[in-house]
Amino acid sequence: MGEQRERGERPEGGARRLPRVRGFAEWPRRGSPKEEGKALRTGVPRRDHGFLEPDTARPDAVSAVVQSNAGRIPELTPIRVGRMAATPFAFLRGSAGLMAYDLARTPVTGIGAQLCGDAHAANFGLYGDARGGLVIDLNDFDETVHGPWEWDLKRLATSLVLAGREAGADEDTCRAAARDAAGAYRRTMRLLAKLPALDAWNAIADEELVSHADAHDLLGTLRRVSEKARVNTSGRFAAKSTEPHPDGGRSFVDASPVLRRIPDGEAAAVAVSLQEYLTTLSEDRRPLLARHSVHDVAFRVVGTGSVGTRSYVVLLLDHRGHPLVLQVKEARPSALLPHLAAAGFGNPPVAHEGRRVVLGQQRMQVVSDTLLGWTTVDGRPFQVRQFRNRKGSVDPAALAADQVDDYARMTGALLARAHSHSADPRLIAGYCGRNESLDNAVAAFALAYADLTESDHAALVTAIRTGRIPAEPGV
Repeated sequence: MGEQRERGERPEGGARRLPRVRGFAEWPRRGSPKEEGKALRTGVPRRDHGFLEPDTARPDAVSAVVQSNAGRIPELTPIRVGRMAATPFAFLRGSAGLMAYDLARTPVTGIGAQLCGDAHAANFGLYGDARGGLVIDLNDFDETVHGPWEWDLKRLATSLVLAGREAGADEDTCRAAARDAAGAYRRTMRLLAKLPALDAWNAIADEELVSHADAHDLLGTLRRVSEKARVNTSGRFAAKSTEPHPDGGRSFVDASPVLRRIPDGEAAAVAVSLQEYLTTLSEDRRPLLARHSVHDVAFRVVGTGSVGTRSYVVLLLDHRGHPLVLQVKEARPSALLPHLAAAGFGNPPVAHEGRRVVLGQQRMQVVSDTLLGWTTVDGRPFQVRQFRNRKGSVDPAALAADQVDDYARMTGALLARAHSHSADPRLIAGYCGRNESLDNAVAAFALAYADLTESDHAALVTAIRTGRIPAEPGV
């Protein structure tokens, strides 16, 4: 018998016992993640997520905006402020750090997940996969970090209230949207918890998402967005934004302030940084890029929260002159980082912010851009990705009132799927439970925080009018 055990064979009447392998689940399993999740309700009742306590030490909105502009290109910050001042929803989009300050003072379960960090309703959209299909998922990860799963859900719910108000929906519809987002999140997490791990990882195929989320009223909108996304390519962007040369090359055309040509030295630094970028790609992708040559680099202003950061577009052409455009975008530390410790979450030092963004995106998406990578330009970290990779998005503030709750259910389901890649869905599902207690609490929080955001937005508008902070609207 002893010789049999030394050879690792199964003892008579029992299962073979192998050593614990790091990185894998232990066996025999101990405890139940579902029951562990349910037990957390004792310390953090689900209804408590509806509370938003006043904080007299909270920074005022204008000071928070000024602070978030630190380190950005000074001449571009008025564009950012102008965009944030457009509507309360736009203000929320640019104030992830201020909301993180507030969320750090709300109840948390202690369950961690890879967060989007900026999971508002406009940060979901369509993009192309490697085979030419379209995928719908979260699509912005500048603030991604490990933290409390509740933060993403509450930011999503709040954004839906603000977008609904901007769209002209009544308060009952906005409340329903926030509640339905949380409900879809909860039900999707319960579904994932019941599936085999591999099935859960790839669950809710995009063609089934509308039915799963009961979002049939969105079909027409999604179809129109898909049609636009399919033609939103590097080729189309290059045709509009570049000009040909007699030698067969092309270069960007100045279209300030959104797209502008840059000095030769700055362009060369970005081009040279692509050598480091190549080392961050899997080896099977490098032959594809080796068939393209680097032709030009330009500076391009990006979305609301990122305005003022350094962002470039790089024009590559293959042997037939067909373009592939890469975006090289500065990666700043997550705006959530200063507030995580107050919520009981510590994050180890980040070696490279671009790497943080890329790995966070890959941890949350089912399918990611195959050319995602990172690099360094003049000592600053950048992420690199395809530009105009058949991307499309729904403007939640432009939806009809009867579509807002459909969009809420769809995005809630997508967020649950994204979180389940890094957090055990059984644990979160155990906490969320079967009834609507969490849904109602998140909706109550969302309405209260939407009111606070409207007040913050009004303060910013007043500061612009009185000259306290410069703004350039309409850019």
